[in-house]
Amino acid sequence: MAFKTRITEMLGIEHPIVQGGMQSVGYAELASAVSNAGGLGIITALTQPTPDALRDEIERCRSMTDKPFGVNMTVFPTINAPDYKAYAQAIIDGGVKIVETAGTQAVREIWEMLKPHGVVILHKCTAVRHALSAEKAGCDIISIDGFECAGHPGEDDIPGLILIPAAADKVKIPMLASGGFGDGRGLVAALTLGAEGVNMGTRFCATVEAPIHDNVKQAYIDNDERGSFLIFRSFKNTARVGRSPVSEEVARRLSNPDAQFSDVQELVSGAAGRELLQTGDLSKGVFWAGMVQGLIHDIPTCRELIDRIIGDAESIIDQRLAGFRN
Repeated sequence: MAFKTRITEMLGIEHPIVQGGMQSVGYAELASAVSNAGGLGIITALTQPTPDALRDEIERCRSMTDKPFGVNMTVFPTINAPDYKAYAQAIIDGGVKIVETAGTQAVREIWEMLKPHGVVILHKCTAVRHALSAEKAGCDIISIDGFECAGHPGEDDIPGLILIPAAADKVKIPMLASGGFGDGRGLVAALTLGAEGVNMGTRFCATVEAPIHDNVKQAYIDNDERGSFLIFRSFKNTARVGRSPVSEEVARRLSNPDAQFSDVQELVSGAAGRELLQTGDLSKGVFWAGMVQGLIHDIPTCRELIDRIIGDAESIIDQRLAGFRN
């Protein structure tokens, strides 16, 4: 049994499962493995050091799969902002037809570049009002991110059980559910709540093909549903990271009402995070992780994971839920 939704039809994929873009994780190895398993794999544009490197990564991914894949483009305020338009041009030049976006209002300039080239825009939002704004601006798919998600869950703290149906009541374009999804139960729940697929990040980090150190993958297993911290709340840029001695220290320093970003900069820098993912030394920085860690108990291949999710979802619908009816 296959789940046919507007998401599978629009993206040309077999299963309504998307691997969200993740900094320093979204390389061709992971993206192609997800796509080959019937989902949608996504390369992370800004993981590449230059636009030319992104062009090469797109070609590398294309050599590893003949299935659809996308590229993530996130626009956030940074101290040294990259040339976002040059990266967008690399995506266009690479012939990519699906782009996941996130970030500030400035991302609309990227949409304006991509849309004339027939690119499907999948935009990540953490609030219904933002989803409606993106829909009005011409986005094709919304990924609605609940409070449970890794990365940036926004400032409203609305969990998926409320956020997903609240968005589904108002958003007319296809919608993915994100934040806390990692198994067949989650997929069925997402479809029930009004989404037409799921967007998973943390769960795909704990797979064989994820290009990160085994120590980090083990951390996802060792942590439970309480195994994450919210940091940067005082800066109105809340981020959810995995629980570790370093993230505990970051939270401790930021608990000071007078804390500044400079007080934790060396612990949360992108360079520190990349070193952690590559070396497995959890003392080097912080790593992104959602509450779904409480549902992660193994390190399967992407195909094993996706097949399991679909199989379990089918069983829930055909057996468990059917059994409740007289």
